[in-house]
Amino acid sequence: MGQDHIPTTLPTYTQQHGCAQLHACSVPFPCTHPPGCAAAPVTARVPEAAGGGSSACTQEDGGRGALPRCLTLWRSSRRTFPLALDLGSGRGYIARHLNREVIEKLVQVDIAENVFKSTVESEIPTVSVVADEEFLPFKEDTFDLVVSSLSLHWVNDLPKAFREIHQVLKPDGVFIGAMFGGDTLYELRCSLQLAELEREGGFSPHVSPFVAVSDLGHLLSRAGFNTLTVDTDEIQVNYPGLFEVMEDLQGMGESNCSWNRKPLLHRDTMLAAAAIYQEMYGNSDGSVPATFQIFYMIGWKFHESQAKPAQRGSATVSLGDLAKIDKLLHEK
Repeated sequence: MGQDHIPTTLPTYTQQHGCAQLHACSVPFPCTHPPGCAAAPVTARVPEAAGGGSSACTQEDGGRGALPRCLTLWRSSRRTFPLALDLGSGRGYIARHLNREVIEKLVQVDIAENVFKSTVESEIPTVSVVADEEFLPFKEDTFDLVVSSLSLHWVNDLPKAFREIHQVLKPDGVFIGAMFGGDTLYELRCSLQLAELEREGGFSPHVSPFVAVSDLGHLLSRAGFNTLTVDTDEIQVNYPGLFEVMEDLQGMGESNCSWNRKPLLHRDTMLAAAAIYQEMYGNSDGSVPATFQIFYMIGWKFHESQAKPAQRGSATVSLGDLAKIDKLLHEK
């Protein structure tokens, strides 16, 4: 996500060699800081709306603290899904936090074959399939549930991916997903653009493009989903500086997917970007924030049993009577 790097999954936090660092939930990778690095540790701050306070979770948690809404929805659901699909599953951290009371069998799909060589254990029976999100190799009306945790930002044709998801869902099936939003790493993006403009007279994209929340609902609706819910969250991770941000992002194994990106940045441009980052966004303790915006989405495939809006003109109470509600209650 950063200097030509984007994380695939929500960040989790682990402690190695005395310095906290950001990890991606779906792929394993080594500590990107040298041993003994104890100064200015990476910290995470979650907005009050997302549960409040500063929080961190260990690698063993598998990102449990970073998926509050989706996991809450699955665990609180009174419905059991016989067959579910995890799209962009990575090593399978989602499956680790589900049980047979929610899902009886899970199909894990990822375009990277290597992630299935070290999958996380789960009590749910799983099947691993290497496939592209835009060309799912499943028959129509196959799955009761489709989930996706922060992999859809890699899709070239997002509308087609949503249509594929809708097609493989059974009637009354539900899609629950999370993906990075347009404000992800805006601090890094702006700093690099300003530095390139100043030092080189122009700029090229160094952060992959993301969907806007205003477009997400339209894309889901156009794919055929109904009863839509779209929510947004932000996770802010603090780093010692810009170079630590980019080093951790590089450790995630995620490159900028823009074809027209610049292959490298000059040293002077990088130093200027680091100074701009610190000046514009730096915290009082000398660290700099990196923001990850997360969009959560829920969409259902139509079924006759689903609730429908009442016919126009069928209301028996006028909205104008709401001002008289106290009076009407007392009369009863």
